[in-house]
Amino acid sequence: MSDEVKYGLAGVIADDTAISKVMPEINSLTYRGYKVQDLAAACRFEETAYLIWHGELPNATQLAAFNDREKQERGLSDNLIQLMKMMNRKAHPMDTLRTAVSFFGQEDDTTDDSSPEGLMAKAVRMYAKIPQIVATDFRLRHGKAPIAPDPSLGFSENFFHMCFGEVPAAEIIKCFDISMTLYAEHSFNASTFTARTIASSTSDIYSAVTGAIGSLKGPLHGGANEAVMHMLAEVGEPENAKAWMLDALATKKKIMGFGHRVYRSGDSRVPTMTEAFEKMVEIMDSDEARQYWKMSRILDDTMVAEKNIYPNLDFPAGPAYYLMGFDIPMFTPIFVVSRITGWTAHVMEHLASNKLIRPLSNYTGSEQRDVPALSKR
Repeated sequence: MSDEVKYGLAGVIADDTAISKVMPEINSLTYRGYKVQDLAAACRFEETAYLIWHGELPNATQLAAFNDREKQERGLSDNLIQLMKMMNRKAHPMDTLRTAVSFFGQEDDTTDDSSPEGLMAKAVRMYAKIPQIVATDFRLRHGKAPIAPDPSLGFSENFFHMCFGEVPAAEIIKCFDISMTLYAEHSFNASTFTARTIASSTSDIYSAVTGAIGSLKGPLHGGANEAVMHMLAEVGEPENAKAWMLDALATKKKIMGFGHRVYRSGDSRVPTMTEAFEKMVEIMDSDEARQYWKMSRILDDTMVAEKNIYPNLDFPAGPAYYLMGFDIPMFTPIFVVSRITGWTAHVMEHLASNKLIRPLSNYTGSEQRDVPALSKR
């Protein structure tokens, strides 16, 4: 056995999965064999969610039944809403979401049912309820009353309804829906691996998702889309963008939204999300929107020219969400609204042939030694 340490588990193959794969030969992320950019263009997010969980795209009958099931699971308990009203408004929305998922998990009397049917039921339950948690927190932070879900609306339309009390133009819904598909799944990333590790101890699926939320909160993972908007705010004007990037590179400043552990020649999701961002700029038709677009183009071009490092999905997603009207701290919770599909698919896949995840470590501490008597310390 080799004693070489793979820091960050870089290059380590920890398990098998049939859910998604980055395919270098076509430079594309695939879900169950389908290119993610093709899914984003041709399918609603509901269809992608079904695919991730069931392995195949649904026909019309299957999709209708799936959507009905999701709609039946919408709605939060009065106790959970009251709890959310008591939460610290200065805390990050991911803290609220983490606590809320843990709370409604303990409300579920079937928490310990880890049968395939039981796990799927809880996956759909979280898929249905997490958007309302995020929307409710958003409204409470703005001093507004929560809005109940509307069973007549689709997944993305209902999310906007619960956030803003209205459904925007179909073009905006499509841009949001595209982001949901692109964020839904990405193999053994940090939060997904966290979920699989927790599940491997035969803990419950709510605990696995709660842990995954904690992992996703970090700016080196899900929080990067928020950091991108803070970066654009710091740059301020398109005229400053190139100089800002050159200075950041010269001073070795951490630049968010660029590079990826898996992709080396560009994140395959970026062109699709960049088109959605550009579409939002066109829809908003404002000086502010055009400023963000120009800044992002200059930052992107400068980074590629200087370092040959390409943007990742968070780079266009952050400003796109901002133009949709969402607060910056809400970007990572929106990520969860999508990624709950991938996380729960991995939990179910792992538990189907479970083996406890328990890696070894390379000890670098003191050699074995005796404890001295108290009088000699």
